[in-house]
Amino acid sequence: MNWPGRAQAAEPARQPGTENIWALLERVPDPEIPVLSVVDLGIVRHVEWEAAAGNPKILHVGITPTYSGCPATEMIHQSVRRALDAAGYTDALIEQVLAPPWSSDWLTEAGRQKLAAFGIAPPESAVGQPRHLLRAPASVTCPHCGSRVTKRVSEFGSTPCKAHYRCAACLEPFDYFKCL
Repeated sequence: MNWPGRAQAAEPARQPGTENIWALLERVPDPEIPVLSVVDLGIVRHVEWEAAAGNPKILHVGITPTYSGCPATEMIHQSVRRALDAAGYTDALIEQVLAPPWSSDWLTEAGRQKLAAFGIAPPESAVGQPRHLLRAPASVTCPHCGSRVTKRVSEFGSTPCKAHYRCAACLEPFDYFKCL
């Protein structure tokens, strides 16, 4: 699906030999929106092997929280740790990457489609310009019927990163994943 006004997010570079680790992380669900993986969400910033002199290589996995104070950050860290441990990467280092800060532009295309299928409208505009953060979109596409005749009911939805909307066409309420 083409999301109007959205800039193409740069996907983190994938080093050769890290494909199986990325695949493993693609199965780690986000605790607040379990239809999304941490990779779909765009919070996995890197998977890298560091060669240590005289020692085996050390795996580094970088994770960027969606926003400062996100209550799911620790749960995500623990889920990634469990997945890596279960796959035999017990010495892997999980690093918190704060810069650049996470942006909803980092959601993958697959993640956006999963959100819509789950009944959550994905962000529709890029946040490359800070002005986008100061105003809600004029209308949001209803994930249930596709109508753009929608109204924001509340700036706050089921989690701090979502707003609550209602569709005037099908009358269904839905969350909108805010542009952050």
